[in-house]
Amino acid sequence: MTHLSGKDAALARVIHVAGAGVFGLACAWALIRRGAQVTVFEAATIGAGSSGGHVGALAPHAPDPWNIKKQLQLDSLLAAPAFWASVELASRLPTGYARTGRLQPVPDMDTAARLPDRIAAAARQWPAAMGMALTRDPQGPLIPPSPTGLWLTDGLTARLNPRAALQALAAAIRAGGGQIHEHTPAPDAHAPTIWATGTPGLVALNSALDRKIGQGVKGQSLLLSHAAPDSPQVFADGLHIVPHADGTTAIGSTSENTYDTVHPDHQAQDLLARAVAICPALADAPVLDIWAGLRPRARSRAPVLAPWPGRPGHLIVNGGFKIGFGMAPLIADLTAQILLDDRRDIPDLFALP
Repeated sequence: MTHLSGKDAALARVIHVAGAGVFGLACAWALIRRGAQVTVFEAATIGAGSSGGHVGALAPHAPDPWNIKKQLQLDSLLAAPAFWASVELASRLPTGYARTGRLQPVPDMDTAARLPDRIAAAARQWPAAMGMALTRDPQGPLIPPSPTGLWLTDGLTARLNPRAALQALAAAIRAGGGQIHEHTPAPDAHAPTIWATGTPGLVALNSALDRKIGQGVKGQSLLLSHAAPDSPQVFADGLHIVPHADGTTAIGSTSENTYDTVHPDHQAQDLLARAVAICPALADAPVLDIWAGLRPRARSRAPVLAPWPGRPGHLIVNGGFKIGFGMAPLIADLTAQILLDDRRDIPDLFALP
């Protein structure tokens, strides 16, 4: 287990949070709910990094085979309804959170033959009412064609609107007495400080620790004007198609280890073509916005929640990559326990790689 002494941090008058993406803001909110005084510093603007995209798919990993990473993700997904409800109550703003499920067309009969084992694994590991099933009669306004006439459904997958959720978190933090300073880097020497600074933070750690901690992976997504607010999200051909509560539908995303520009490029248009092929109902939907950014991926491919070596009172919270919003409730709760309860038994999965 990774160990961090939180005694000095718990006694500090103000806890600083560097970074106003979902990890930073979620940690700040969890601390404020516990009575802590918190100030958030953001070098740019709220959601300026990878948290400012469109997709918001809170989807579990396949339940077979099972491991500790999938268990922790499940714990966080199950904590999400109460977490986001608390944000909406305090902020009086919507987050777009809803557990609307997921629909996956089965591409061929070989895949179909393997799915009973996956369905059985979900029945063992997930809550009974949220499991997987095969259907020949999917429900909802956004149904992708299936070559086999079969679709895999699940009741665990949820969605939220990333940008709305960040604004609601910020409003909840301020309503709880916290402060948020945009265009203001965090003071370097203050302790305790939570460093939730995304890709720039991973790059800085690579240099500071003289080893590869992680990197930014480019992602691109699109937002369409297509209303299907109660429809399950669709996952096919590696693509998420997520109807949001506000009458939009998000499509994403790419995953680019090498790139010439951090701005949107031709691959964003490729996303649209792929999405229309999966769901022809999207063919005439206007494109409202195109997003591109660098998502922080740790070398371990798991989130990082660990002390900064050689810097007492400094905690690294980073590496959300594609599951940042899904893992935020759990990461935020653990962070609050570290700083306020001196919790030390943090899962090794979250250690610095």
